[in-house]
Amino acid sequence: MDEFKGLSVRPGEFYLPRADVSLESWAVVACDQYTAQKDKWEQMDRFAGSNPSALRLIIPEAYLEESDARVPAVQSAMAEYLDTGVLEKAAQGMVLLERTTQSGSRLGLVLTVDLEDYDFAPDSASPVRPTEGTIVSRIPPRQKVRRGAALELSHVLLLCDDPERSVIEPVYARRDSLRLLYDVSLMLGGGRARGWAVEDRETLEQIAGAIRTLRDKLPENGILFAVGDGNHSLATAKAHWEEIKKTLPESEREGHPARFAMVELNNIYDPALIFEPIHRVLFGVTGDEALEMLAEAEPVSDADRPDLTLVTRRGDLPLRITKALHDLPVGTVQKLLDRQAGLRLDYVHGEDAVRLIVEKENAVGILLPAMDKALLFPAVANNGPLPRKTFSMGEANEKRYYLEARKIVRD
Repeated sequence: MDEFKGLSVRPGEFYLPRADVSLESWAVVACDQYTAQKDKWEQMDRFAGSNPSALRLIIPEAYLEESDARVPAVQSAMAEYLDTGVLEKAAQGMVLLERTTQSGSRLGLVLTVDLEDYDFAPDSASPVRPTEGTIVSRIPPRQKVRRGAALELSHVLLLCDDPERSVIEPVYARRDSLRLLYDVSLMLGGGRARGWAVEDRETLEQIAGAIRTLRDKLPENGILFAVGDGNHSLATAKAHWEEIKKTLPESEREGHPARFAMVELNNIYDPALIFEPIHRVLFGVTGDEALEMLAEAEPVSDADRPDLTLVTRRGDLPLRITKALHDLPVGTVQKLLDRQAGLRLDYVHGEDAVRLIVEKENAVGILLPAMDKALLFPAVANNGPLPRKTFSMGEANEKRYYLEARKIVRD
């Protein structure tokens, strides 16, 4: 659609299992979850059984070391599901998604992003940028799956900075006028997902207009969309497109399906999209040694306005940073910790978990504040990708589940 020209996203053609396929067996959680818990994936495998399942079309990262052996089966299953009609065209446009979990009901739009407008380089100035640093060595194993694949399934969450709630929320308000595609309970405590086809021109034009308004309000070096989850998957799609693009004449590049990648667009101001802090635990150090590591930031004791709190067996020490090295406290802390050769460091969710580790081991915890959502886009624009493990968007069972599929090869 011409309305989406220059907006970095656009409608797409999406496939879903035919009506007689169990969606409960089909939908599985993002492949980058439960990386150290193969029992979770074994549980999903048993639940799916012999039914068609998205599990057959992905390689969980828990089994990434086996990826070479698994690729042929994955690509064969994609071809089989298309050839036998397990997957059918379900929507030409977008999919409005309501995902209900313990955090509430998160709204999203499943659409496609133009990979020409995405760049994962640290100094990227593109309209679509990652929120975390990309480890380039993680791309090649994932490329092996995408090369020769007929389909993509996506767990990428793309974020927009929309405090006025102008893009997704108005579509949800008129959901009763849209065609319901699915209403499914998700395995492993994933909550519930409902999806509606967004295909009428009027609604799509309204979405394009709202995105255009966001774009036109951007400051210099501003970001239109930020990748919140699944950056390495999107980086793989980008690398794959760059390979294919070299083989195509200019006239065939504009609309090639591999130029685009399926994502779920979320508004960072959605109340069910929870930004949770990821704390640090330093092993084999004392509280005084931890303070010395942070000395360049000139921390001072401040119980009223702390930027972080040191947790030791002797008690807590709330600190305020007086010489920031980054827009975010976690950025300053991580920069200083990265300079400590040989430091044994772990990243921990939950304050209680940090305190338990400190109590049991020779360790010091650093409690960090939850990230203010309003700071995300300016921080990435000003500093580039955020330090690793800056924040988490919800728990593992709240990550995207694979439902829709999309062709990435020409018919």
